[in-house]
Amino acid sequence: MGEGRQTDMDDLGAAGAYDARRIWEVGEPVHAVIYFHPAVPRFGAEAGSHGFWMGYIGMRAAPLGAASAATITSAFYNFAPRRIARSVPDVWAYSSPSRLLDARLAAIDVVLRELWGLDTTGVAVRRAAALAGRAAAAAVTAGRPLAAANAALPLPTEPHLALWQALTTLREHRGDGHIAALVHAEVSPCEALVLAAATGRSPGEQLRISRGWNEREWADAARDLSARGWLTDDGTLTERGAQARDAIEDATDQLAAAPYLALTVAERGDLYATLYGLAERVALGGGFTWPNPIGLDWPPSSERSMVDLRQPVELGSTEG
Repeated sequence: MGEGRQTDMDDLGAAGAYDARRIWEVGEPVHAVIYFHPAVPRFGAEAGSHGFWMGYIGMRAAPLGAASAATITSAFYNFAPRRIARSVPDVWAYSSPSRLLDARLAAIDVVLRELWGLDTTGVAVRRAAALAGRAAAAAVTAGRPLAAANAALPLPTEPHLALWQALTTLREHRGDGHIAALVHAEVSPCEALVLAAATGRSPGEQLRISRGWNEREWADAARDLSARGWLTDDGTLTERGAQARDAIEDATDQLAAAPYLALTVAERGDLYATLYGLAERVALGGGFTWPNPIGLDWPPSSERSMVDLRQPVELGSTEG
C-alpha cells in the first residue's frame, strides 16, 4: 500500500473515531431511557421480572437468550458477579427473553412518544432512523457479543423504535470495544469503575453500590491503581492515570468508528445534528437523571457551554 493511500486511510479513521465519539454522546441519551425513565420498570414487572435490577439485567441481556449469570457478568463487564447472580437464572424462570424483548420495546414506545410527542413519527426521527440503521447494519460484530445479539434482532417498523434499536446496537458495539480496550490495558471490572469515578464522570459511591461491589473490593481496586501510578493515595487521578484513561477512551473511539464510515461526512453531520435535537428533548424531558452511573450528562462534553440546560425550561414543538 502506498504512503499516500495509508495517510488517507489514517485520516479517514481519525475522522471516523471523532464522529463516533460525538454521535455516541447524542445517541446515548436516547438509548439510556430504558435504564432511567421512571415508566420503564412497570413494563419489566408486567413481563415477570421482580424489582429494578432483575428488569434491567433481563431486558439488557434478553438479546443473548437465556444466558447464564457467568455469561452476562462477562458481557456487562463492570458488574460484580453477585449483582448478576441475584437475578440470573431466576429472571428466566419468572419471565423469558422474548417477553422481556417485547417489554423493552413497549416501554420505549411509550416513553419516546411521551418525550417527542407528534415528532415521534416525524421527518427528523425517520431520517435519524435511516442513517443510524445504515451504520448499525455496517457494524462488524465478531467478538462483540452484545452488539451481535442486538444486531440479530428484527428491526421494528415504527421509526422511533427502529432508531432506538439501531442506537442500541451501535451503543453495545461501542461498549464491547470499550471492554476490549480495558482488557488490553489490564484494567479489571472494579478498577474500571474506580478510574471512571476519579475522572468525576460519576460519583464513586453510586458506581460502587449500583454495580454491586463492596467497600473492600473498591479499596483494593483503588490500591492497585495507585500501585500503577494512576491514582494518588487519596484517589485523585495522576497525570499518568489521566494519560492511561485518555488512551483507553481513544482506543474505544477507534474501535467504534467503522460503522459510521458507511455514512458520508455530510450524513454523519446530519445524524449528529438530528440526534442532538432529539436527545435534548430526552434530557430536558426527564429521560434520565443527574448524576448517573454511566456518566451521562447534558449538554455533551464536546458541546459544553455556559448555559446550564439542566434547569427547567419550556419545551416547544420541534418541527419535522
